[in-house]
Amino acid sequence: MPSDDGTAAEAHARISTHILDTVTGDPARDVYVRLERRDSEGWLTVAEGRTDEDGRLRYRVPMHDWQAGGYRLFFYVEPYLGGDCFFPEITVAFHVHDPNRQYHVPLLLSRYGYTTYRGS
Repeated sequence: MPSDDGTAAEAHARISTHILDTVTGDPARDVYVRLERRDSEGWLTVAEGRTDEDGRLRYRVPMHDWQAGGYRLFFYVEPYLGGDCFFPEITVAFHVHDPNRQYHVPLLLSRYGYTTYRGS
């Protein structure tokens, strides 16, 4: 697809996350999240960022970096929850079977627990 300047725009993968604080019912803002892909040498950082005011983060991963295989999201939640939280870091590993599909991995968060699932 051409961009505004007439050059070909690069296609990007559709991967997102949303963090909701289940204690307060509010989105978890400004949480650092890193997306990693497993390859033959271990885990490679593909993208990173911070959740927005709505607790959401949408990655723009170039398609050449997005393929079927193992991925994980690393959530650094200690600064958001405070130093006395039980889980300062949360890693959610998942498998991409179809790289053309939308992937949404939400995190429901509290000081002493978390839940995740494959959303849409």
